[in-house]
Amino acid sequence: PVAERVAAFRPDALVVCAGFDAHAADPLAQLALTADGFGAIGRELSRLAGDVCGGRLIATMEGGYNLRALGESVVAFLRGLAASE
Repeated sequence: PVAERVAAFRPDALVVCAGFDAHAADPLAQLALTADGFGAIGRELSRLAGDVCGGRLIATMEGGYNLRALGESVVAFLRGLAASE
């Protein structure tokens, strides 16, 4: 799994390219994630960053073409990041 490989690598920080076009309502990627799914991803990334690099995590935003789904997903992702503090 990815988390085990990241832990073994021991990075100084996690840098995440946060694309939200994987949402089920997005017309582009058709990957069917939900806002709750993005929240879970945020929680897991925050936990992983806390475990392997002192909580240092940078997220850049890209992608997301259904504006309602984009807004819901970004909020859920950010709440997920904050939830594990």
